[in-house]
Amino acid sequence: MNDELNGIVQYWKEEYSSHLKEYSSYDAGEQFRRVASIFTPGRSFYYIVNFHDLQLDELSKSVTKFVQKDYEKIRMEDLLATIIPEDLKGVANKEAVIKDFYNRFLSKEEILSYKVVYSYRSTGLDGEIKNMLHQATILSTDENGIIRHAFSMHTDVSHLNLSPNDDISFIHMDGGISYCNIKTDTGSFDPKNTEFDDNNLHQLFSDREKEIIKMLAEGHNAKDIAEALNLSPHTVRTHRRNMLSKTGYTNTAQLIAKCLVAGVINME
Repeated sequence: MNDELNGIVQYWKEEYSSHLKEYSSYDAGEQFRRVASIFTPGRSFYYIVNFHDLQLDELSKSVTKFVQKDYEKIRMEDLLATIIPEDLKGVANKEAVIKDFYNRFLSKEEILSYKVVYSYRSTGLDGEIKNMLHQATILSTDENGIIRHAFSMHTDVSHLNLSPNDDISFIHMDGGISYCNIKTDTGSFDPKNTEFDDNNLHQLFSDREKEIIKMLAEGHNAKDIAEALNLSPHTVRTHRRNMLSKTGYTNTAQLIAKCLVAGVINME
């Protein structure tokens, strides 16, 4: 295990494990597994991590498409080891921002209401670099609000041709305030440390623009999108230019990456 990878593990142990005095397993149950399988398509895997000891209380069988190891022997360290070395520092910063958001910024009552989203790159079994989307939500805490169990889903979105992205988003799952495309370079959470001040990408784009960016992410060209939405190709291209102008991004790949992390578009 290299130093940066080990640093992430040690950070979790210091910030979470050391504060959890008692071990408590999470019994997912068959219904949970069925629901999870619906939301984790073939290019995904999921797990439930127990922060008391970083053991995996639940792990989908599809993980063997990402980790070259016998299913029964796969541990958290094996999952982290798939991250490319160039992204380990960024992931460490993101995890620090996550801890700061949950433990300092939120009240204990709010912790279970948010979903975390960020992207990273991993090495696939074929040796190719994969673009991965990480989504996680907290399942339980102790009486002091220390995270005990978290559900995490990782999806291969390489087909989207994303640009590298160091942002992280905290999306409220019950219609509350979301914090999208937060910068992570400082390793701490600041709701103002974002590109769009009080406006996130959800507010910048119209419903029609969101439809178009989703179809662009799926690989459709302007002609295909125009036919599907009963628009002219010129109108589709105008919408694309307007979205780039609103955000200041220079290309569609960057726009798609930002929208994916912000939860503006959801990929199956």
